[in-house]
Amino acid sequence: MRFPSRDQVEAIRRMYPSGTRVELFRMDDPQAPPSGTKGTVRGVDDTGSLMVNWDNGSSLNVIYGVDQVRIVYD
Repeated sequence: MRFPSRDQVEAIRRMYPSGTRVELFRMDDPQAPPSGTKGTVRGVDDTGSLMVNWDNGSSLNVIYGVDQVRIVYD
């Protein structure tokens, strides 16, 4: 896996500021919440991964370049 550059991480942070609501599309983890689960971004780490508090109580990160979410406006 290739890590994003500092510029890419900053762009991800601008796209997903703390408090952004997201919906899980796909996560490559056996303990992943089900697709369609919504959550709130608490931040973006230095690898570009989204730190999310999922509505079902999970807190698995969305891994940059592997997992997929979309922004929701609810």
